[in-house]
Amino acid sequence: MEAETETGSRISKMRRSLEDNARQNLDLLRRAQQHNLQTFRQQPLQEISGSFGDLGTLLPILIAYTDAHRYSGPAIDLSSTLVFTGVFNIITGTVFGIPLPVQPMKAIAAIALSSSFNENDVASAGLFVAAVVGFLSITGLLEWFNRRIPVPVIKGIQVGVGLSLVIYGGSIFGKRDDFDYEYPGLVNILQVFAFVGLLASNTYRKIPLALILLFIGFLFALPDLIRYSVSFGIWQPHALLPQSWEFQRGIDAGLGQVPLTVLNSIIAVTALSADLLPELPAPSPTALGLSVTAMNLLGCWFGSVPVCHGSGGLAAQYRFGARSGASIIFLGLIKFVLGLFAGPLTERVFRSIPNAILGIMVIAAGLELANVGETLNSMEARDHPKVENGTTTMALGQGLSNPHAENSVIPDWRRRRWTTMLITVGGILAFKNTVVGFLAGMLCHWSYELHDRNVSWRSRREGTIRLGEDEARGQESNNA
Repeated sequence: MEAETETGSRISKMRRSLEDNARQNLDLLRRAQQHNLQTFRQQPLQEISGSFGDLGTLLPILIAYTDAHRYSGPAIDLSSTLVFTGVFNIITGTVFGIPLPVQPMKAIAAIALSSSFNENDVASAGLFVAAVVGFLSITGLLEWFNRRIPVPVIKGIQVGVGLSLVIYGGSIFGKRDDFDYEYPGLVNILQVFAFVGLLASNTYRKIPLALILLFIGFLFALPDLIRYSVSFGIWQPHALLPQSWEFQRGIDAGLGQVPLTVLNSIIAVTALSADLLPELPAPSPTALGLSVTAMNLLGCWFGSVPVCHGSGGLAAQYRFGARSGASIIFLGLIKFVLGLFAGPLTERVFRSIPNAILGIMVIAAGLELANVGETLNSMEARDHPKVENGTTTMALGQGLSNPHAENSVIPDWRRRRWTTMLITVGGILAFKNTVVGFLAGMLCHWSYELHDRNVSWRSRREGTIRLGEDEARGQESNNA
């Protein structure tokens, strides 16, 4: 009888806990909708402008995916990508109430574009990352994973992947295409204009370079649209079933994406949201992880590009005026309509864009990703040494060159981190493999830690020996 009473009490507590959580979630959802509506009514133009802030990253990779193997078939289904990412935009804008981006996974894109991946390979990579991130989210291991991977290795992966995109973009920037034969002089002018535009956008950050280049590309695509009589078409979804060897290729590409997703798409987004929008509740790492998992488990089976959230995209949309999820909902509606009714037309436009424009857009996306390396040793780094009252303290797991040489700590710390990042970048570029770069960076980091532990052990041992000698001398003095 007592056991039944205790069991009933536990069930009642669990029911009340679930009800409380449900009420809290509904309250957060209601607040998000109120914020979305109020913000859009107050500043509709800023919200619409901000919704396109992340297109500089989204469009180049989608175009490159679609046009990467124009004779053997694209690596993704563009219509499915537009439909699913549009739906994901609408859902994330509704649930989180912040301008949370939905952007392609860059590490997977770099490998897929340079290694001739097909749709099944790309889908396998997205599904693998979704499975790993989902496991880390459910088990609460995201924070542990973040602590164990040193910042220089993460920065090295970001810089290496960004430079891989730059190299790929440069390889197709000067590649001859149909426009070289039809308009040889005009294509050269276009190349110069695109390059100058890229340089100008580094100084004048509000220049919508991607939209300008896309508009010019659309003008170049008009003859093809007329020639091939491309019309609107209803989206026709198709399911993918990757084979075992395709899953193996996908796992190889996805391994390098996991740390990028965990840190850039989850941990960094949580912190950045709290900084930019302190009046709104920041999404938790677990919620973001489950969001990434759900998006890829739903979309990748239908040829959609593997996607995640990103701190760079959030910052870009905030910079161009977005302050709520309404901006992302607006963008999602546009993408959904294009994918549902104008997939063939959009794909033909993307395929007809000159290589000069496509190359410079990929270069711009790669440079944006590689730029994160500049904060490696700055005060903005989350593990930067803190000097308080003349004492230098460092983040756990980052190593300390010489705890007895206070003045040499920070310079040596910076050199080590720079070396670790460069080794990671070198491994990625030399072997065209993110996993190799990741392992090389980790081995470099571990070698420094092993050296520090050896120095610390020797210091303690020498101290013990000196202490023993002092005690022996003291006893001899007493006996004398």
